[in-house]
Amino acid sequence: MEVACTEIDMVEHENWTTPLYQEPFDLLADDRWEDYLNYGIPLYKAALRGDWEVATQIHSRHSGCFAARITENGDTALHIAAIARHTDFVSKLVTLIGQTECEHLLAVKNRIGDTALCLAAASGIVAIAKVMVHQHPELPLIRGNQGLTPVHMAALLGHRDMVIYLLPLTSAYLSDEERIALFISTIDSDLYDIAIDMLDDHQELAIARDVLTKETPLHALAKKRLKCCRTRLGKFCNKFNIIRGNEEIALQLLERIWGLVLQQKHNNVRRLIENPWDVLFKAVEVGNVEFVTTLLCFYPDLIWKRNDKHLSIFHIAVKHRQEKIFKLIYDIGAIKDFLATYEEFETGNNMLHLAAMLHSSAEQNNSASVAGLQMQKEMLWFKAVKDLAPHLAEDVNREGRTPRTLFTKEHKELRKEGEKWMKKTASSCSVVATLIAVVVFGAALKVPGTNNEASPNPLSHGGWNWAFAISDSLSLITSTSSILVFLSISTSRHAEEDFLRSLPLKLNIGLTLLFISITTMMISFTATFHIIFKHGLLWIGIAVLACIPIIMFVVQEFPLLLEVHRLTIGNAFMFKPRHRLTTGNAFIFKPRHRLFTEHHQLGPDNC
Repeated sequence: MEVACTEIDMVEHENWTTPLYQEPFDLLADDRWEDYLNYGIPLYKAALRGDWEVATQIHSRHSGCFAARITENGDTALHIAAIARHTDFVSKLVTLIGQTECEHLLAVKNRIGDTALCLAAASGIVAIAKVMVHQHPELPLIRGNQGLTPVHMAALLGHRDMVIYLLPLTSAYLSDEERIALFISTIDSDLYDIAIDMLDDHQELAIARDVLTKETPLHALAKKRLKCCRTRLGKFCNKFNIIRGNEEIALQLLERIWGLVLQQKHNNVRRLIENPWDVLFKAVEVGNVEFVTTLLCFYPDLIWKRNDKHLSIFHIAVKHRQEKIFKLIYDIGAIKDFLATYEEFETGNNMLHLAAMLHSSAEQNNSASVAGLQMQKEMLWFKAVKDLAPHLAEDVNREGRTPRTLFTKEHKELRKEGEKWMKKTASSCSVVATLIAVVVFGAALKVPGTNNEASPNPLSHGGWNWAFAISDSLSLITSTSSILVFLSISTSRHAEEDFLRSLPLKLNIGLTLLFISITTMMISFTATFHIIFKHGLLWIGIAVLACIPIIMFVVQEFPLLLEVHRLTIGNAFMFKPRHRLTTGNAFIFKPRHRLFTEHHQLGPDNC
């Protein structure tokens, strides 16, 4: 058992004199269980709450309490307060103890090897770290769990300010292995500005590998989902047009790393980007369009690259439904005709076969939350690839299936689910539209004010009468029209082609008409009350209550309406190229460094 009462120092504090520091001892040991119950648990709670007053009361009765391990993990009160982010508690504790004794206590590790600073770094509170480092300047160099430095722990958890504070105190003492691991961690945690600073000081990091994962910084960046920030996709080698915040810094980091990588010999470049896995194809899988375009800009020859299944980046984009990357194929001119002929080595599937395969639900676009809309998205992909390479439509794979027969087989269940959802939605909306039509038709037969014999023309009494007439008429017309639209959906044959445009367009029109009919019906209802109770204030309350159905419809159905509208209208332009950077058969880039100008590589210097 560890020594429990080795006295280090004696100081006076508020009329009592006690030893403030002892060697760490385990308060959960069997022979100290009673002490744990008496003051270990209260001290733990006080440190967790940041209650310094209670902690000092415990300390006045049990002088060695701050050196006690009060958790099964071997944490002291300082560990607990640090991870609980109680700056004031930590500051007062280290101030209470003398310099030498404080250094001993700060260096104490729990059972997994973490000091209090490691936990402070994990918490992200820089003020706590400053208090500790002020008392023990070498504390940032003490490794914690798994041999990680506190700054590395902060980087793993994305605590930017903590990394900025600890890195200058640690950098000079890091080994090469620790530095590259830290560098990759800053990328993983989106701390790109810190990564750039590290790269400025150590350019060798661009081509270094992590000892454990064997990955390079390019591998870390390839896994990110960098948003496409440029205003015009076609000019992806121009200077950035619209880039905001962290994304801009990430792209700057990517270009600097890739520029340093390209200074290596060709075989070294290939090894860097292909092992332990190919960064280009991984970036395509996750939809990292900025990564892909940057690599192609600097190294156009990668456009011909195939993976171990003999698939190009555009085949992978189709397989994983990465729209923005697939649209780059429109910028490569006649080269796309050659790339489209590639077939998967084992299955014989061409690019159109890959488009015909059902995209797994785990990878589906979350916005396409219903089967009918998913079916539309799948049809759009199949049509886009077929329009790009129509000669692939009759090719058969190893199983003897054409792309069309494969599509029908793969999407059989999805089509049935889409048909079921469409009919159910149309049926429900038809009931609502019918009720609205009945109500507004009945209201039109008894116009407010017709009982007034002195005024045979009720519409001559002002704007509210006209508001009633117009809104009631619109409600009747739109509700009746929506009934017809939903009826056409219910009676549709629901073939695969219908999901491409016909059914989504009808659903979009039907929901829009239904929304208009509900809104105009409530306007008509409000106008009626104003006409009847125009000399009182009752109509105002009724008008407010009339907004409730409209709000309920907006909250419950409007998101679906917007989604259907986006997919129906927006997807019509989903695969349309914005710019074709082609001159004859040349693939045109605007490179910032060297270009490879062999016969199959990409063209003019000025474009």
